[in-house]
Amino acid sequence: MTTPRPPFQFTLDLPTPGRGEAPRPAVREVEVITATSGRESPAFTAYLMEAICDPDNIEAALRAVVRNKGAPGVDGITVRQLPGLLKARWPQIEDQLLRGRYQPQPVRRVQIPKPAGGKRDLGIPTVIDRVIQQAVLQRLQPLWDPTFSEHSYGFRRAAPPSRRWHRRKPMSPTAIGSSSI
Repeated sequence: MTTPRPPFQFTLDLPTPGRGEAPRPAVREVEVITATSGRESPAFTAYLMEAICDPDNIEAALRAVVRNKGAPGVDGITVRQLPGLLKARWPQIEDQLLRGRYQPQPVRRVQIPKPAGGKRDLGIPTVIDRVIQQAVLQRLQPLWDPTFSEHSYGFRRAAPPSRRWHRRKPMSPTAIGSSSI
C-alpha cells in the first residue's frame, strides 16, 4: 500500500504590478450601440417547404428512391407499389408538410452481419419517408454546399478531381524485375 504524497506548491519570486485587477471605471457606462440581428445562415429559406413539395422535385425524388430500390419499411410498402400510392396520398402528405404536421413513420430495425463478425442494427424508413428525405436533400444540398469549406469533402457527393485519391494499378512482376539500378 502506498501513502499519498503531500501536495507541493512552489511560489515564484516574480515582480508583480501594484494592482491585481483590471481598472474599473468610476461611473457605470451604458453601451450605446447594440448588435443588430441578422440571418444565421446565408441560405434562402423563405419558401423552402414549398420548393421541397414542388411536383418536379417530388418526381425526381421518387425516381431516385425507385432507382435505389431497398427493402420496405414497417408499413410493408415496396418500391414497386410506391408510385401509385404516392399519387393517391400526395395531396394529404403535401398538406401535412406545408403545415408542419407531417410525422414520419417508425423505422424498421434489422440486424445485418458485420464483415469482422457480429451484427449491427440497420434502420429502414418507409418508402414514403425516403421520398420526402430525398426531396429535402435535393433542395437543401445546393443551399448548404456553398457554405462548406473548400477543403471539406466528408459529406459531399464527390471531391473535385484535383483532390481525389486514385488507386494505382499494381506493377507487373516483369516491370519490377526489369528495373535497372
